[in-house]
Amino acid sequence: MTDTEKEFYRIKRLPPYVLAEVNTMKAKARAEGRDIIDFGMGNPDAPTPPHIVEKLVETVRDPRTHRYSSSRGIPGLRRANAAYYARRFGVELDPESETIVTIGSKEGLVNLAQAITTPGDVVLSPNPTYPIHSYAFIMAGAAIRHIPLTDRHDYMREIERAVRHSVPSPIALILNFPANPTARLADLDFYAEVVDFCRHHNMFIISDLAYAEVYFESGPPPSVLQVPGAKDITIELTSLSKTYSMPGWRMGFASGSRELIAALAHVKSYVDYGAFTPIQVAATAALNGPQECLDEMRERYRIRRDVLVEGLRNAGWEVPSPDATMFAWVPVPPAFADVGSLEFAKRLLTEANVAVSPGIGFGEYGENYLRVALVENVQRTRQAVRNIKTFLAASGVNSAAIDRRTAAGGKAVVS
Repeated sequence: MTDTEKEFYRIKRLPPYVLAEVNTMKAKARAEGRDIIDFGMGNPDAPTPPHIVEKLVETVRDPRTHRYSSSRGIPGLRRANAAYYARRFGVELDPESETIVTIGSKEGLVNLAQAITTPGDVVLSPNPTYPIHSYAFIMAGAAIRHIPLTDRHDYMREIERAVRHSVPSPIALILNFPANPTARLADLDFYAEVVDFCRHHNMFIISDLAYAEVYFESGPPPSVLQVPGAKDITIELTSLSKTYSMPGWRMGFASGSRELIAALAHVKSYVDYGAFTPIQVAATAALNGPQECLDEMRERYRIRRDVLVEGLRNAGWEVPSPDATMFAWVPVPPAFADVGSLEFAKRLLTEANVAVSPGIGFGEYGENYLRVALVENVQRTRQAVRNIKTFLAASGVNSAAIDRRTAAGGKAVVS
């Protein structure tokens, strides 16, 4: 075996990235000059609000901000995040001990896993879910027990079942609501039940609340930290990426349990000096400044959602309308159920010039679904719908769907 053929321990624990296969095909198609409408990556396309950019430019002109920063985050930004939690959730955080700045929520989760995981520990993770939820802990040596998060399963009962049958007992439960990729929501009653259960079983709760501000008719999603006593056992990850269209800025937070925040801070002190100070100052301006941009963001995604959902339904593809996140979680049309989500995603790319993420890339319970990110403007979304309609019609899907609507008295029926 040559040096280039060695399989390193942590790399061996990471399977081939399913989504990369579609990304490779997408890059090849673009190199051939094809116009690919890309709903694959959840990468906000709107510019960062001007007042945030202006604060960055103003701050970066000061050479004093070019030096190393702080791995915990500058004090003003930690205070701004604590103020956000107070006004948005009614949760009081100590900026010194109960919140820390992360270089995006991914970095926070990976370093948290390194801080709290012993090889062989069991961690409960939803499935389907954003891959880093599981693989942050797999890289740290944990064993993941997947909890099915589907319409066919009672999520709380599945959590209870997993704990009963796990040896050793799980150390942590990962939550993600509003959920990526499924857009599912959780309410405070569910969170209260989870907190009581995890406290009884001596488990930490790790909550990913990255889509807290991307919501529609359902109203503002809650934080698990709103549950009395949750802060003792919970760490919650939030991000400015989607909220303020700042994905490339890599700015997030971890908040909650002093024990978990201290553990994360200890690891971070060894691996980074924090984000570039001007970015942190601009992030402070985002949290403390005018918030009308959030309403504009929600309206932008709502309009795109409605154009996509209505268009696909008119094309004969019955899809649910998400109440939150920037994603639609779409079942593969019945006519293609036998080919699976990856193959169907490839066909959409090659035959309709539309890129989506196959559900299998988010876990086994994501099979036969697609994640469609609302990251193309209305005109491009309409073009995608036209392309898909042509593709489905050529496959005989459109007429069958029309027949189902007629039989149902003109009402669409979910297949």
